[in-house]
Amino acid sequence: MEQQQKQQQQVAPVVAAATAALEAEQLDIEDSMKHCFENLIVIDVGANLTNKKYSRDLDSVVQRARDAGVQKLMVHGTSVKSSKEALRLSRIYPDIIYSTAGIHPHDSKSIVEEPSTWFDFEHIAQAQECVAIGPCGLDYQRDFSEPDVQKQIFAKQLHLAIRLKKPLLIHERSAQHDVLEILDTFENLPPVIIRGFMGTAEEALKYLDRRFYISLTGYLCKDKSDTGVRRLLDNGTLPLDRLLVETDAPFMYPNTRASKLPQHVKSGITERSLLYLHRYCTFQRNEPCSLPAIVEMIAAFMKKTPDEVALATAFNALKLFGLS
Repeated sequence: MEQQQKQQQQVAPVVAAATAALEAEQLDIEDSMKHCFENLIVIDVGANLTNKKYSRDLDSVVQRARDAGVQKLMVHGTSVKSSKEALRLSRIYPDIIYSTAGIHPHDSKSIVEEPSTWFDFEHIAQAQECVAIGPCGLDYQRDFSEPDVQKQIFAKQLHLAIRLKKPLLIHERSAQHDVLEILDTFENLPPVIIRGFMGTAEEALKYLDRRFYISLTGYLCKDKSDTGVRRLLDNGTLPLDRLLVETDAPFMYPNTRASKLPQHVKSGITERSLLYLHRYCTFQRNEPCSLPAIVEMIAAFMKKTPDEVALATAFNALKLFGLS
Protein backbone atom coordinates (compact mmCIF):
# COMPACT_ATOMS: atom_id res chain seq x y z
CA MET A 1 0.00 0.00 0.00
CA GLU A 2 2.79 2.38 0.99
CA GLN A 3 4.68 1.51 -2.20
CA GLN A 4 1.54 2.21 -4.28
CA GLN A 5 1.19 5.63 -2.65
CA LYS A 6 4.81 6.41 -3.47
CA GLN A 7 4.24 5.45 -7.10
CA GLN A 8 1.18 7.68 -7.26
CA GLN A 9 3.16 10.55 -5.78
CA GLN A 10 5.88 10.05 -8.37
CA VAL A 11 3.40 9.82 -11.26
CA ALA A 12 1.26 12.81 -10.19
CA PRO A 13 3.79 15.51 -11.19
CA VAL A 14 4.31 13.82 -14.55
CA VAL A 15 0.56 13.69 -15.19
CA ALA A 16 0.19 17.31 -14.10
CA ALA A 17 3.02 18.38 -16.39
CA ALA A 18 1.55 16.43 -19.31
CA THR A 19 -1.90 17.94 -18.68
CA ALA A 20 -0.43 21.43 -18.53
CA ALA A 21 1.45 20.81 -21.76
CA LEU A 22 -1.73 19.59 -23.49
CA GLU A 23 -3.66 22.62 -22.25
CA ALA A 24 -0.91 24.93 -23.48
CA GLU A 25 -0.89 23.20 -26.85
CA GLN A 26 -4.68 23.52 -27.05
CA LEU A 27 -4.41 27.25 -26.31
CA ASP A 28 -1.78 27.57 -29.02
CA ILE A 29 -4.08 25.84 -31.49
CA GLU A 30 -6.99 28.05 -30.46
CA ASP A 31 -4.84 31.16 -30.85
CA SER A 32 -3.70 29.92 -34.24
CA MET A 33 -7.28 29.23 -35.33
CA LYS A 34 -8.37 32.59 -33.98
CA HIS A 35 -5.65 34.18 -36.10
CA CYS A 36 -7.00 32.34 -39.15
CA PHE A 37 -10.57 33.41 -38.52
CA GLU A 38 -9.49 37.02 -38.03
CA ASN A 39 -8.39 37.06 -41.66
CA LEU A 40 -10.87 37.64 -44.44
CA ILE A 41 -10.26 35.17 -47.25
CA VAL A 42 -10.05 37.33 -50.37
CA ILE A 43 -8.84 37.14 -53.96
CA ASP A 44 -7.18 40.09 -55.71
CA VAL A 45 -8.22 39.95 -59.37
CA GLY A 46 -5.94 42.80 -60.40
CA ALA A 47 -2.42 43.55 -59.20
CA ASN A 48 0.37 44.96 -61.36
CA LEU A 49 3.23 43.08 -59.73
CA THR A 50 5.35 43.33 -62.87
CA ASN A 51 5.76 47.01 -62.02
CA LYS A 52 9.37 47.95 -61.28
CA LYS A 53 8.32 49.26 -57.85
CA TYR A 54 8.28 45.62 -56.69
CA SER A 55 11.57 44.57 -58.24
CA ARG A 56 13.48 44.46 -54.95
CA ASP A 57 11.06 42.85 -52.50
CA LEU A 58 8.42 40.89 -54.42
CA ASP A 59 8.77 37.86 -52.12
CA SER A 60 7.89 40.03 -49.13
CA VAL A 61 4.98 41.67 -50.97
CA VAL A 62 3.47 38.27 -51.84
CA GLN A 63 4.01 36.96 -48.30
CA ARG A 64 2.39 40.06 -46.77
CA ALA A 65 -0.59 39.59 -49.05
CA ARG A 66 -1.00 35.98 -47.90
CA ASP A 67 -0.58 36.95 -44.24
CA ALA A 68 -3.33 39.55 -44.70
CA GLY A 69 -5.70 36.92 -46.09
CA VAL A 70 -5.22 37.35 -49.84
CA GLN A 71 -5.21 33.74 -50.99
CA LYS A 72 -4.69 34.30 -54.71
CA LEU A 73 -3.45 37.12 -56.93
CA MET A 74 -4.08 37.79 -60.58
CA VAL A 75 -1.18 39.69 -62.09
CA HIS A 76 -2.18 41.69 -65.14
CA GLY A 77 -0.25 41.82 -68.35
CA THR A 78 -0.77 45.15 -70.12
CA SER A 79 1.67 44.71 -73.00
CA VAL A 80 3.48 41.84 -74.67
CA LYS A 81 6.45 42.33 -72.36
CA SER A 82 4.48 42.58 -69.11
CA SER A 83 2.19 39.68 -70.13
CA LYS A 84 5.30 37.53 -70.53
CA GLU A 85 6.59 38.69 -67.14
CA ALA A 86 3.21 38.04 -65.48
CA LEU A 87 3.29 34.50 -66.85
CA ARG A 88 6.81 34.03 -65.45
CA LEU A 89 5.63 35.15 -62.00
CA SER A 90 2.75 32.68 -62.11
CA ARG A 91 5.30 29.90 -62.53
CA ILE A 92 7.50 31.18 -59.70
CA TYR A 93 4.51 31.37 -57.33
CA PRO A 94 2.26 28.50 -58.46
CA ASP A 95 -1.28 28.34 -57.04
CA ILE A 96 -0.85 31.84 -55.59
CA ILE A 97 -0.25 34.01 -58.66
CA TYR A 98 -2.18 33.64 -61.89
CA SER A 99 -1.50 35.76 -64.95
CA THR A 100 -3.51 37.58 -67.59
CA ALA A 101 -2.43 38.58 -71.09
CA GLY A 102 -3.56 41.96 -72.32
CA ILE A 103 -2.69 44.86 -74.56
CA HIS A 104 -3.83 47.93 -72.64
CA PRO A 105 -5.45 50.66 -74.78
CA HIS A 106 -2.45 52.89 -74.06
CA ASP A 107 -0.12 50.28 -75.54
CA SER A 108 -2.22 49.48 -78.63
CA LYS A 109 0.06 51.32 -81.02
CA SER A 110 2.97 49.00 -80.15
CA ILE A 111 1.20 46.10 -81.91
CA VAL A 112 0.55 48.22 -84.99
CA GLU A 113 4.17 49.37 -85.05
CA GLU A 114 5.52 45.82 -84.54
CA PRO A 115 2.89 43.39 -85.90
CA SER A 116 5.15 40.36 -85.35
CA THR A 117 4.83 40.79 -81.56
CA TRP A 118 1.18 39.71 -81.82
CA PHE A 119 2.29 36.11 -82.39
CA ASP A 120 4.31 36.24 -79.15
CA PHE A 121 1.26 37.61 -77.40
CA GLU A 122 -0.98 34.80 -78.68
CA HIS A 123 1.53 32.23 -77.46
CA ILE A 124 1.56 33.78 -73.95
CA ALA A 125 -2.25 33.92 -73.87
CA GLN A 126 -2.52 30.19 -74.56
CA ALA A 127 -0.58 29.21 -71.42
CA GLN A 128 -2.54 27.33 -68.76
CA GLU A 129 -1.47 29.78 -66.04
CA CYS A 130 -2.94 32.67 -68.08
CA VAL A 131 -6.55 32.78 -66.90
CA ALA A 132 -7.93 35.82 -68.76
CA ILE A 133 -7.44 38.11 -71.75
CA GLY A 134 -6.96 41.75 -70.85
CA PRO A 135 -6.99 44.39 -69.63
CA CYS A 136 -8.09 45.48 -73.08
CA GLY A 137 -10.60 48.04 -74.25
CA LEU A 138 -10.74 51.78 -74.92
CA ASP A 139 -9.41 54.77 -73.01
CA TYR A 140 -10.33 58.19 -74.36
CA GLN A 141 -9.04 60.13 -71.34
CA ARG A 142 -5.47 59.99 -72.63
CA ASP A 143 -4.14 59.86 -76.17
CA PHE A 144 -1.25 57.41 -75.90
CA SER A 145 -2.82 55.52 -78.82
CA GLU A 146 -5.30 56.84 -81.39
CA PRO A 147 -8.93 55.72 -80.91
CA ASP A 148 -9.00 53.84 -84.23
CA VAL A 149 -5.83 51.96 -83.26
CA GLN A 150 -7.32 51.15 -79.84
CA LYS A 151 -10.47 49.76 -81.50
CA GLN A 152 -8.43 47.61 -83.87
CA ILE A 153 -6.35 45.99 -81.12
CA PHE A 154 -9.37 45.66 -78.84
CA ALA A 155 -11.19 43.67 -81.53
CA LYS A 156 -8.16 41.40 -82.05
CA GLN A 157 -8.17 40.56 -78.34
CA LEU A 158 -11.90 39.86 -78.39
CA HIS A 159 -11.41 37.35 -81.21
CA LEU A 160 -8.59 35.73 -79.21
CA ALA A 161 -10.64 35.49 -76.00
CA ILE A 162 -13.53 33.86 -77.87
CA ARG A 163 -11.20 31.37 -79.53
CA LEU A 164 -9.42 30.48 -76.28
CA LYS A 165 -12.64 30.62 -74.22
CA LYS A 166 -10.98 32.80 -71.59
CA PRO A 167 -12.73 35.59 -69.65
CA LEU A 168 -12.28 39.19 -70.77
CA LEU A 169 -10.97 42.01 -68.58
CA ILE A 170 -12.22 45.31 -69.99
CA HIS A 171 -10.55 48.65 -69.29
CA GLU A 172 -12.85 51.55 -70.18
CA ARG A 173 -12.43 55.27 -69.56
CA SER A 174 -14.87 57.79 -71.10
CA ALA A 175 -15.58 55.28 -73.86
CA GLN A 176 -18.58 53.21 -72.79
CA HIS A 177 -20.64 53.79 -75.93
CA ASP A 178 -17.88 52.59 -78.24
CA VAL A 179 -16.91 49.67 -75.98
CA LEU A 180 -20.49 48.38 -75.92
CA GLU A 181 -20.92 48.96 -79.65
CA ILE A 182 -17.86 46.80 -80.37
CA LEU A 183 -18.80 44.11 -77.85
CA ASP A 184 -22.31 43.90 -79.31
CA THR A 185 -20.90 42.93 -82.70
CA PHE A 186 -19.44 39.72 -81.26
CA GLU A 187 -21.27 36.48 -80.56
CA ASN A 188 -20.37 33.84 -77.98
CA LEU A 189 -18.45 36.25 -75.78
CA PRO A 190 -16.82 34.67 -72.71
CA PRO A 191 -17.57 36.20 -69.29
CA VAL A 192 -16.83 39.94 -69.30
CA ILE A 193 -15.37 41.82 -66.32
CA ILE A 194 -15.29 45.62 -66.25
CA ARG A 195 -12.16 46.06 -64.20
CA GLY A 196 -11.30 49.00 -61.97
CA PHE A 197 -14.74 50.53 -62.55
CA MET A 198 -14.78 54.31 -62.03
CA GLY A 199 -17.95 55.32 -63.86
CA THR A 200 -21.45 56.32 -62.80
CA ALA A 201 -24.22 54.15 -61.41
CA GLU A 202 -26.08 54.67 -64.69
CA GLU A 203 -23.10 53.38 -66.67
CA ALA A 204 -22.79 50.41 -64.32
CA LEU A 205 -26.42 49.47 -65.01
CA LYS A 206 -25.68 49.23 -68.72
CA TYR A 207 -22.95 46.71 -67.96
CA LEU A 208 -25.03 44.80 -65.43
CA ASP A 209 -27.95 44.58 -67.86
CA ARG A 210 -25.60 42.58 -70.10
CA ARG A 211 -24.68 40.32 -67.16
CA PHE A 212 -21.12 41.67 -67.04
CA TYR A 213 -19.13 41.60 -63.80
CA ILE A 214 -17.78 44.75 -62.15
CA SER A 215 -14.50 44.89 -60.26
CA LEU A 216 -13.91 47.63 -57.67
CA THR A 217 -10.72 49.14 -56.24
CA GLY A 218 -9.67 51.65 -53.59
CA TYR A 219 -11.14 54.32 -55.90
CA LEU A 220 -14.03 54.15 -53.43
CA CYS A 221 -12.09 56.58 -51.26
CA LYS A 222 -11.66 59.08 -54.10
CA ASP A 223 -15.19 59.00 -55.48
CA LYS A 224 -16.95 62.12 -54.19
CA SER A 225 -19.83 62.22 -56.66
CA ASP A 226 -23.48 61.53 -55.87
CA THR A 227 -23.85 59.32 -58.94
CA GLY A 228 -20.73 57.15 -58.83
CA VAL A 229 -19.41 53.96 -57.30
CA ARG A 230 -20.59 54.72 -53.76
CA ARG A 231 -24.17 55.15 -54.92
CA LEU A 232 -23.86 51.88 -56.79
CA LEU A 233 -23.16 50.12 -53.49
CA ASP A 234 -25.39 52.23 -51.26
CA ASN A 235 -28.60 51.63 -53.17
CA GLY A 236 -28.02 47.94 -53.85
CA THR A 237 -27.63 48.35 -57.62
CA LEU A 238 -24.59 46.08 -57.71
CA PRO A 239 -25.47 42.52 -56.63
CA LEU A 240 -22.87 40.38 -54.88
CA ASP A 241 -22.96 37.76 -57.62
CA ARG A 242 -21.60 40.33 -60.11
CA LEU A 243 -18.89 41.80 -57.88
CA LEU A 244 -15.12 41.29 -57.86
CA VAL A 245 -12.39 43.13 -55.95
CA GLU A 246 -8.86 44.22 -56.83
CA THR A 247 -6.15 46.52 -55.53
CA ASP A 248 -4.72 47.64 -58.90
CA ALA A 249 -1.44 47.81 -56.94
CA PRO A 250 0.83 49.77 -57.00
CA PHE A 251 -1.94 52.24 -57.95
CA MET A 252 -5.30 53.13 -56.36
CA TYR A 253 -4.14 53.40 -52.75
CA PRO A 254 -7.28 53.26 -50.57
CA ASN A 255 -7.02 56.44 -48.51
CA THR A 256 -9.14 55.51 -45.51
CA ARG A 257 -8.47 58.93 -44.00
CA ALA A 258 -10.24 60.74 -46.86
CA SER A 259 -12.45 63.51 -45.48
CA LYS A 260 -15.43 62.60 -47.68
CA LEU A 261 -15.42 58.95 -46.58
CA PRO A 262 -18.49 58.42 -44.35
CA GLN A 263 -17.80 57.71 -40.70
CA HIS A 264 -19.71 54.42 -40.71
CA VAL A 265 -17.39 53.21 -43.49
CA LYS A 266 -14.25 54.30 -41.66
CA SER A 267 -15.38 52.57 -38.48
CA GLY A 268 -16.11 49.39 -40.46
CA ILE A 269 -12.42 48.86 -41.18
CA THR A 270 -10.74 46.55 -38.66
CA GLU A 271 -7.53 47.40 -36.84
CA ARG A 272 -5.84 44.43 -38.48
CA SER A 273 -6.63 45.67 -42.00
CA LEU A 274 -5.53 49.19 -41.11
CA LEU A 275 -2.29 47.80 -39.71
CA TYR A 276 -1.35 46.23 -43.06
CA LEU A 277 -2.58 49.24 -44.99
CA HIS A 278 -0.75 51.93 -43.02
CA ARG A 279 2.42 49.94 -42.34
CA TYR A 280 3.10 48.65 -45.84
CA CYS A 281 1.12 50.72 -48.36
CA THR A 282 1.55 54.32 -49.50
CA PHE A 283 0.15 56.62 -52.17
CA GLN A 284 3.33 55.91 -54.14
CA ARG A 285 3.14 52.12 -53.77
CA ASN A 286 -0.05 50.31 -52.90
CA GLU A 287 0.18 46.57 -52.16
CA PRO A 288 -2.21 43.60 -52.42
CA CYS A 289 -2.26 43.39 -48.59
CA SER A 290 -4.61 46.43 -48.68
CA LEU A 291 -7.41 44.31 -50.17
CA PRO A 292 -9.11 43.36 -46.85
CA ALA A 293 -9.55 47.08 -46.06
CA ILE A 294 -11.17 47.59 -49.48
CA VAL A 295 -13.51 44.65 -48.90
CA GLU A 296 -14.49 46.02 -45.49
CA MET A 297 -15.29 49.44 -46.98
CA ILE A 298 -17.40 47.86 -49.73
CA ALA A 299 -19.25 45.85 -47.08
CA ALA A 300 -19.96 49.00 -45.04
CA PHE A 301 -21.35 50.80 -48.10
CA MET A 302 -23.47 47.77 -49.01
CA LYS A 303 -24.65 47.31 -45.39
CA LYS A 304 -23.37 43.74 -45.41
CA THR A 305 -20.77 41.92 -43.33
CA PRO A 306 -17.17 41.79 -44.61
CA ASP A 307 -17.41 37.99 -44.57
CA GLU A 308 -20.36 38.09 -46.98
CA VAL A 309 -18.50 40.30 -49.45
CA ALA A 310 -15.24 38.35 -49.10
CA LEU A 311 -16.95 35.00 -49.63
CA ALA A 312 -19.03 36.17 -52.60
CA THR A 313 -16.17 37.87 -54.42
CA ALA A 314 -13.79 34.96 -53.81
CA PHE A 315 -16.40 32.52 -55.12
CA ASN A 316 -16.98 34.68 -58.20
CA ALA A 317 -13.25 34.79 -58.94
CA LEU A 318 -12.74 31.05 -58.43
CA LYS A 319 -15.68 30.27 -60.72
CA LEU A 320 -14.88 32.82 -63.43
CA PHE A 321 -11.17 32.19 -63.79
CA GLY A 322 -11.04 28.51 -62.86
CA LEU A 323 -8.56 29.11 -60.04
CA SER A 324 -7.49 25.96 -58.19
